[in-house]
Amino acid sequence: MKKLLSMLLVLALLLSVTACSGEQKTETNAADSNAAVKTTDEKIVIRVGTATEIDSHYTQGAQEFEKKVEEYTNGKVDVQIFPSGQLGNERDMIEGLSLGTLEMVVSSTGPLPNFSKDFQVFDLPFLITDREKAYEVMDGEIGQKILGTLEPLGIKALGFWENGFRNISNNSKEIVTPADVAGMKIRTMENPIHIATFQQMKAIPTPMAWSEVFTALQQGTIDGQENPLVIFNSNKLYEAQKYLSLTGHVYSPAVMMVSLDAFNSYPNDVQNAIIKAEQEARTWERNFCIKMDNELVDAIKSYGVTVTEVDKSLWQEACQPIYDQYASEINQDYVNALKGN
Repeated sequence: MKKLLSMLLVLALLLSVTACSGEQKTETNAADSNAAVKTTDEKIVIRVGTATEIDSHYTQGAQEFEKKVEEYTNGKVDVQIFPSGQLGNERDMIEGLSLGTLEMVVSSTGPLPNFSKDFQVFDLPFLITDREKAYEVMDGEIGQKILGTLEPLGIKALGFWENGFRNISNNSKEIVTPADVAGMKIRTMENPIHIATFQQMKAIPTPMAWSEVFTALQQGTIDGQENPLVIFNSNKLYEAQKYLSLTGHVYSPAVMMVSLDAFNSYPNDVQNAIIKAEQEARTWERNFCIKMDNELVDAIKSYGVTVTEVDKSLWQEACQPIYDQYASEINQDYVNALKGN
């Protein structure tokens, strides 16, 4: 009898353990299933950094990109835009793409020669005088070849956007000829050709982080700066500068870039949506810049700024030695194509 009771007790224990194991397995499977559903339902977050203000051309264009991507993915992608250098200066953000710590950036080409020398061609003074002809080259075979030089660094450059024609502002006097900038401290980007160009005109080029420029202008640490009209306006530089000269000495493109690791991790439909949205946002942003160039001169004059037209042939002549200085470093086929030769 005792033996029978012992056997029954062992059997009951075995059944209990089996039941508990089966229940635990069911819970685990349910948890795994929930996890899979959660992963499927989660949105893909793409952060886009710009160094410009919320109402500037880069950020406005990025917002158009955001709208298109979210439309084409039916809300599967959440594009988040961080303007005004919230994610760092342009060079820092480009490095973030290469390292895979940031998904997307819209940046001027100014810092890009630090990553690929092919971008130096866009820094030559007065090389581009017709933006429509430049669009054809940048969207064509040569432009794609230049953009492709970033891929080995882990950056997929999607297309050339626009920064615009750069003009000189200052708070000292009206600038009409190259001789007028001699001795002036002009803020430039940390770009060798930009620096050499102002040195050629006997100015004192002063590279400085963009976030420091407005205060430096107010305090007189620097005399002036050079940027497209949309930057001058969106950053309210008219509050610190009395004179603006329409030199148009450099046409500066911009580039929308994505981390290659991030891009390759996205499903095909998301990749296609990004490519399509960038193309449409690129056209929108370029048209926005053209519109701003047509409207902003009168607006800037209304703020009390003296706006001066210049004889660009005098400036072109003064800057010509820069072409000889950098002839061995820059692909002359690129130069001829962008010149329209």
